[in-house]
Amino acid sequence: FDTVRLLVRRPIPKQDVKTEIKLINFEDPESFQLALEGVDVVFCAVGTTQKKVGGDQSAYRKVDFDIPANAAKYAKATGVQHFSLVSAVGANAKGSNFYVRLKGEAEDAVKAARLPSVAVFRPSLLLGERSEQRTGEGIAQKLAPLISPLLLGSLSKYKPIQAEAVAAAMLREAKRMSLDFHVYHFEEMSNTKPERQ
Repeated sequence: FDTVRLLVRRPIPKQDVKTEIKLINFEDPESFQLALEGVDVVFCAVGTTQKKVGGDQSAYRKVDFDIPANAAKYAKATGVQHFSLVSAVGANAKGSNFYVRLKGEAEDAVKAARLPSVAVFRPSLLLGERSEQRTGEGIAQKLAPLISPLLLGSLSKYKPIQAEAVAAAMLREAKRMSLDFHVYHFEEMSNTKPERQ
């Protein structure tokens, strides 16, 4: 990659000479689409928490559904060749749980954009450092090494995974640019063999 363009809501420090920072309003279609002009690959790893939105499901939806759905739509319009989306294990647009239903709806919207190459990554608990401390996740991260070996067969998709491993799988798939729509769970992210959908 010659350039890594970061689309952000708030100013952030520039990390690298290859980094290009675009401050945009994600609710402004023109701003969003212009920011994707000339882009070949999109990595969409946006997400919020109930705490950040104060339990407001419509505010949650603006981040976890609207941004990925619009990113895919504008990516298609600007000629993006590959789109990677971080979703969640169990994502299902028909699910009874708000979170997994929202993630499933976002996946469906990305698929409906009909980009040439789409990879969806469905991690369970993401391991690694966080800027925001969440008590439940902190406890889960400590228990992860004990629970993970017990999750075998069809339960392996619930194994916790390092955020860096997900990022590495996203990068490999972007370089491979397999045509069509692929979904990765724990095993596929670890082995980088996609499940065709």
